[in-house]
Amino acid sequence: MRRISTRARYGRRAHARAAVAALLLTTAATGIVAADDVAAPAASSPAAAAPAPDFGAGPEETAAASAAEVRTLDEEVQDLKELAVELNRDLFLLEEELLFPSSTQVAVFVSMDVGEFFTLDSVELEIDGKNVTNYLYTDREVDALFRGGVQRLYVGNLRAGEHELVAFFTGRGPHERDYRRGATLAFEKGIGPKYIELQISDSESRLQPEFVVREWE
Repeated sequence: MRRISTRARYGRRAHARAAVAALLLTTAATGIVAADDVAAPAASSPAAAAPAPDFGAGPEETAAASAAEVRTLDEEVQDLKELAVELNRDLFLLEEELLFPSSTQVAVFVSMDVGEFFTLDSVELEIDGKNVTNYLYTDREVDALFRGGVQRLYVGNLRAGEHELVAFFTGRGPHERDYRRGATLAFEKGIGPKYIELQISDSESRLQPEFVVREWE
């Protein structure tokens, strides 16, 4: 039997230890790679991401939505109002055309120029000797006339031909005296509508009110 020297035995043991250490290192490296391979897809996959929590609309968003809804309702109400006004105007014009055709229509208007010498109380209107209207004014209406307003006093129908209009103005004149003055206009009604203006103005030279009846061209 061959005897193995002490040096040879020590060499074999060192070689065995080195082989075992190499095997352990290889096993450990393999385990680290396997662990990385498993963890990587979980971190990079979007399906694995947790969904964002849903807390619903906040108070500011709810208030903004309510304000927008109110604005929309206001706009719809305004549109309906404008539509109602237009419809009213169309109905008024249609009624005017039916009741007072242009071929027979006569309209009388009242206006005031300055008006410092006369405070209007009422106007009485006669056409062809027949009383057609007697209008009593309020302070607000007189103020509107004084500021340039024009009032439609009368609208009616007359056949074509010659006619006579007489207007009586009642009110308070200079020195707080009661005034009643008349003005007359003879006019001819044609095939179209006729428009007549009763104007109250001041005569600076006489310091008296004047009452003028004239036709509109």
